[in-house]
Amino acid sequence: MSNKLALVFGGSRGIGAACVQALADSGFDVAYTYVASGAGLPEQIAGARVKAYAVDICDSAQVAQVFADVLRDFGTAPQCVVANAGINVPPGPMAQFNPDDFRKLVEVNIVGAFNVLSAAAKHVLDAGNIIALTTSMVRVGVPGGGPYTATKAAVESLVRSMAKELAPRRVRVNAVAPGPVDTDLFRAGKTDEAKARAATMSPFNRIGTPAEVAEVVSFLASDKASWVHGQIIQPNGGMV
Repeated sequence: MSNKLALVFGGSRGIGAACVQALADSGFDVAYTYVASGAGLPEQIAGARVKAYAVDICDSAQVAQVFADVLRDFGTAPQCVVANAGINVPPGPMAQFNPDDFRKLVEVNIVGAFNVLSAAAKHVLDAGNIIALTTSMVRVGVPGGGPYTATKAAVESLVRSMAKELAPRRVRVNAVAPGPVDTDLFRAGKTDEAKARAATMSPFNRIGTPAEVAEVVSFLASDKASWVHGQIIQPNGGMV
């Protein structure tokens, strides 16, 4: 019997790449998407088949096409869809925040996430699951972080509604909202002082790793999470 299939949007690096690894380790074949960073993961991980697709999530036609492509290539629709693709921009107070940067955040983190989640709702297998990545910072007011966290709050709202809409198909829908995690996205534009401040937000006085977040995603994708639905799970080391 062939493996179940997971489709990870934004799976070429950071948390997304860790999700590809964790899902392959747990018995899924994994398709993943990339844009700027390119494909770079092995074509087989832990005996599972892994395949990359170039997709701009801001283009709804490209998002729809990748579902058709994975059906052609793997012979099945995905059992699990992970909506991880997203961006950040330099933080700043509302009074000085660049409106063009905010539009970029909205276009990728809200419109792009909408495209992914909408297509996932159409194509994920019955009794499958959809997992969106957001951030614990939605629940922590940090100066300069409002525009970014606002876009992730929007994704959480979509997740909660989808959980009610897809329940008749027994599709579970959840979000994973990590605290600061050691990724390129986290490190971009941050001084060593800013990174140290982020570490102090957890009583463990460190930031998380992509693998620690991916293990939560892998759990939600498994039958062990059969009664977890419509939830925002926060792997953040006790930050909030």
